[in-house]
Amino acid sequence: MIDLDNQTSLNVDMGALEEIAQSLTDRETELIITDNKNIQELNKEYRDKDAPTDVLSFPMETPFGEESVFKMPLGSIIISADYVKEKADAFSHGEQDELKLLFIHGLLHLMGYDHEEDHGEMRQKEKEIIEKFGLPSSLIVRND
Repeated sequence: MIDLDNQTSLNVDMGALEEIAQSLTDRETELIITDNKNIQELNKEYRDKDAPTDVLSFPMETPFGEESVFKMPLGSIIISADYVKEKADAFSHGEQDELKLLFIHGLLHLMGYDHEEDHGEMRQKEKEIIEKFGLPSSLIVRND
């Protein structure tokens, strides 16, 4: 289940995002859609990078461990609607496709994948999901 906080006018196809989420996890995820100004403030505060970004992921730390019987939320994904619109135009695909790509990317980070440190595992998993849902190339795939 996705708990949506849309702080923008960006349309969000929750059915499609729920389908993607359910294919990867049964844990709840918070999704916040914001603008470049707010995501830049968060990026500066939590990553010491004073610039807007496309997506941020904040995993939920659980004291019960991964195998707990308690279904704690997975964490929070924050996506910039400004970035969604800009990249959808730049790559000539729809805003909903770009939103799905960023959601997948953020969700994989919540699940422990890290393209900056792994040996291609996140890229491969992202590619599999993109193909499964018939989406255009993701940011990892298009940056190769």
